[in-house]
Amino acid sequence: MSWYLTGGLVFISYSYSLVRKRYSINTIVHLYLICAPLYNFYVMLAFWDNSVASFGWFLPIPLGAYIFFTKKEVLAYSSYTLLIVVTCYVIANNFDFDFPSHTQKEVMFTDTILFIFNILVITLLIHYKDKIRKQEISLHFKRPALLDAQKDKKNDAENVLENADINVESMENLFLRIEACMSENLLFKDVKFNLSALSVALEVNSSYISKAIRGKGYPNFKSYLNIYRINYVKKLFTEVDFQKTTLMYVYTEAGFSNQSTFNRVFKQIEGITPSEYFQRNLKNNTGEST
Repeated sequence: MSWYLTGGLVFISYSYSLVRKRYSINTIVHLYLICAPLYNFYVMLAFWDNSVASFGWFLPIPLGAYIFFTKKEVLAYSSYTLLIVVTCYVIANNFDFDFPSHTQKEVMFTDTILFIFNILVITLLIHYKDKIRKQEISLHFKRPALLDAQKDKKNDAENVLENADINVESMENLFLRIEACMSENLLFKDVKFNLSALSVALEVNSSYISKAIRGKGYPNFKSYLNIYRINYVKKLFTEVDFQKTTLMYVYTEAGFSNQSTFNRVFKQIEGITPSEYFQRNLKNNTGEST
């Protein structure tokens, strides 16, 4: 019996070390609940005439199934355990096995060991039941937050699709409205004109305006605005009489607040200074007139 119990302990330990990384905990628990009653079958037969305490090994089987599995599986394992007990009873009463006799002291010792190990196993099962319960409670409180997060993701996805539809269907029309507003109403001539003012004028969200402008190749609204202002300056260069009009009038009329900003933006866009552009343009006009 000592060799049987020792061999079983070594076999279980070695087998667990092999399968624990290959199989899920769920599968390992199933294997244990199936194999443990079969392993205990020999012990029950050996002590049948002296004690029925070995039936106690079966107590953790339905309890473990109740903790880890569904009600259907609990019923299956309970029936399986009952079948093992009935089979052992039939075999023990109909077949004669030459098992060694046990003294009262040996029976008491084995019953005590059995009782202690059953307490340990049941305590371990209760411990895992508490852990599982805590996780269930945690998931119960986290589930609403998870659902809200999933709902937010769904809304974000819908917004993305909605924005995609806007990009495909409306960005071109929106840019045409921007162009009309700039060229017809000459809003760029206002020194304080900005993206927010254009948004109010068109009654369109400023992010959509920026997207429509970038869709036409402009880096941002500021670049788009400056190009409009510089083109207007170039137009004034061909129209005004500088003998009667100052350069200050030209750049302020186009919406620039000071000359340094005007000079910097003009050179950034045209590649030359306003004076160089004016002289070159005046020379060309003079040559054409000649």
